Amino acid sequence: MRYLIIGANGQLGSDLVRVFREEDLIALTHDEIEICDIASVRKALGRFAPDLVINTAAYHKVDICEDHAEEAFAVNALGVRNVALICRELNCALMHFSTDYVFDGRKAEPYVEDDMPSPLNAYGISKLAGECFVRSLLDRYFILRTSGLFGVAGSSGKGGNFVETMLRLAGEGRALRVVDDQVLSPTYTLDLARQVRVLASGEHFGLYHATSHGACSWYEFAARIFELEGLAPDLSPQTTAESGSQAVRPAYSELHNLGLERLGLDRMRPWEEGLADYLIARRARGAEGQS
Repeated sequence: MRYLIIGANGQLGSDLVRVFREEDLIALTHDEIEICDIASVRKALGRFAPDLVINTAAYHKVDICEDHAEEAFAVNALGVRNVALICRELNCALMHFSTDYVFDGRKAEPYVEDDMPSPLNAYGISKLAGECFVRSLLDRYFILRTSGLFGVAGSSGKGGNFVETMLRLAGEGRALRVVDDQVLSPTYTLDLARQVRVLASGEHFGLYHATSHGACSWYEFAARIFELEGLAPDLSPQTTAESGSQAVRPAYSELHNLGLERLGLDRMRPWEEGLADYLIARRARGAEGQS
């Protein structure tokens, strides 16, 4: 099979390139394909004729999406539609990534694939719209909902990720207040990339949840980061209301990888294990950069 990754230099894309490195792989960055321009998508995909397109492109600045909903929909919905349309023209399959934020968090237990989406913010609505375009235009697709991604490549659009932000602020000696009333499943992108490789090797098309096992609040996530790094910053919890965030977020968005479990294909680990390996990997990368 020939695989084509859109967003190859992003946080998830970089780990996908690493995991698929021994495959017939085409890795495209934003400079090489613009999903908001259907002509660009047609040119790039038509040139390489992939069997499976893996789209990681997204506009994921959750608070900014509230004031820039047009941009969010341009990328997360209409851009995804462009990719799906060209995949249909070329008769190739598509793998697309969505989010736990398609849910409102009121279930108070892990969400499964059959639960009814009810997004609370512009970002979640735009991502759900992208899902709908994929499902309406294609028969051969994978949609993977995930959450709280962190990877060694960082996320260029966000200037890092939550782990990097916490470590940077702690290094600056800042007092840290982190919300403790939003629960999620933080997910290491290398673990997710390995899960993608397992799923992409077959034809079990459909919608899947793919997050690390277990859940925690953002505050608990931060506390574990500092514990593993041997740091003791001034860290305290706060409520979402106290944080002043613009977008409304689900209070509980843990996902259950039920679809993968039923197939015997769930390879995800507990989030704590992924975090520990991530911190080891970033230290190794830092050491390489100093040598």
